[in-house]
Amino acid sequence: MNQLLNRGEKVNMLPSELTYEVETFLGGGGQGEVYRARLAEGHDAGAPVALKWFFRHYLRQDPDLRARLMRAVDIGPPNDRFLWPQALVESDNRPGFGYVMPLREDRFVGITDLVSRRATPTFRALVTAGFELAHNFRQLHAKGFCYRDISFGNVFFDSESGEVRICDNDNVCVDGQDGAIGGTPLFMAPEIVRGETGPSTQTDLFSLAVLLFYMLVNHHPLDGAREAEIRILDSPAMTYLYGTNPLFIFDPDDDSNRPLDDHHFNALELWPLYPRVIQELFLHTFTQGLHDPFRRTPESQWSRELIRLRDSIFYCQYCRAENFYDRDALRDSNISSKGCWRRCASRIPLPPRLRIDRDDVVMLNHDTLLYPYHLDAKREYNFDAPVAEVTLHPQNPQIWGLRNNSAQMWTSQKADGQVIEVEPGQSVTLSTGLRIQFGSREGEVRL
Repeated sequence: MNQLLNRGEKVNMLPSELTYEVETFLGGGGQGEVYRARLAEGHDAGAPVALKWFFRHYLRQDPDLRARLMRAVDIGPPNDRFLWPQALVESDNRPGFGYVMPLREDRFVGITDLVSRRATPTFRALVTAGFELAHNFRQLHAKGFCYRDISFGNVFFDSESGEVRICDNDNVCVDGQDGAIGGTPLFMAPEIVRGETGPSTQTDLFSLAVLLFYMLVNHHPLDGAREAEIRILDSPAMTYLYGTNPLFIFDPDDDSNRPLDDHHFNALELWPLYPRVIQELFLHTFTQGLHDPFRRTPESQWSRELIRLRDSIFYCQYCRAENFYDRDALRDSNISSKGCWRRCASRIPLPPRLRIDRDDVVMLNHDTLLYPYHLDAKREYNFDAPVAEVTLHPQNPQIWGLRNNSAQMWTSQKADGQVIEVEPGQSVTLSTGLRIQFGSREGEVRL
């Protein structure tokens, strides 16, 4: 990759007179190159940023880019998960322009690292990342914007926590507005592949579902027996698979594109792990939603069910592997538990679980934390400050409790009717039938 800017070169921030100094080349793509730079003067002198400088040929291809970036700078990001344009920059010594944005921290890795197994996050981190993507793209769409290019290259996540960063926001357009970017192959909605329309919030929903499927199942949702039969995956073949004749590999009414044992191990191994409600969200988008853009799973539904999936995780007592509690499947099969997906034991005893308002179930593992949204349905999703945690009795680790880390008193009632007030900082012992009034929500413990 030829570097457009030189180390030590300075560019001017518009419309002010502040300057940024180029430090290190970070990488490049089809639009331009990205550098680490620092503010050369002013109150925040030395503050690091990422600087993207565009190729001259790309500026000719995208004449609306400058206006789009200026609008993005004026409006500001939906939240801090977006590495959003902060200011345009120009040079006194060369034509063209670029922009500066927050610098991505080293702790964030790409989705490509996940798919290639260079990163091996826990299920909890992976599901958290999926939730964050759905939740934050919803914030973008709520502002009337379309992202246009949801794909591997534009999303990064912390493999420990699941926190995400969304980059390449120079492609963001007002929903329905024309732009230079149509999407990335394998992630584009069928109607875009067929050339019938351009990107929109509805095509974003398709791309989001493909990305989530890759994250959870490590496979493309349309690559099954049909793809395995194709020797050369050229443009006509891709149009057939992803545009004119798309078929979900787990379509319940058509098994002609099922994954093959010798080609698609990840899909066959990982798809059965997820509760039925998660599978149905994918089915919704990749069956009816293949042909009707308005039948695709919305971000709000992904957010809600991925939060519930995160809360459903529990550990195998034999190998410590993460498993998912699927109450619908257990009820239908009339069994109390199922086997660990690593096949280390025939049955896994379930840990205590907290059913909140009869709808939400939180598995109470030794490391479970509850957050404000668990105890108050009106609170935003946030993992910053837990308001409750599972504790073990210091003298008897067989006795588990739930500690009140909030500023509010709880009222609990045991199965025998005994009422116990739980002050902030205190714990209540978990027992079958224990009810806890958290305020606006009530939980019941099941053992």
